[in-house]
Amino acid sequence: QLQLVESGGGLVQPGGSLRLSCVASGSIFSINVMGWYRQAPGKQRELVAFITSGGSTNYADSAKGRFTISRGNAKNTVYLQMNSLKPEDTAVYYCNAYRDTLGFKMNDSWGQGTQVTVSS
Repeated sequence: QLQLVESGGGLVQPGGSLRLSCVASGSIFSINVMGWYRQAPGKQRELVAFITSGGSTNYADSAKGRFTISRGNAKNTVYLQMNSLKPEDTAVYYCNAYRDTLGFKMNDSWGQGTQVTVSS
């Protein structure tokens, strides 16, 4: 079992910054990819960014140049630094972790989500 707990969401003005954190506990040895998704009201959940245990990263086009994903030294924590936030970034942000085995997602796990609201 893998548990993911997010923190760091909140209300921020356009142009502001937030840093989201996600801590994994339990079967952390079973994961080699951690990332962030978001879901806005009335929209499908979408990938924001992910990072592999080797340090490779991938970003959605909407996140490139503004968001940075990183992992903590203990490797069970992932961060999402969000700068230059826009109202369209408003969504519930979910932490995701899994083990990529030959392209298959094993032990795919999700956090409970943290609300990010960008508004003046």
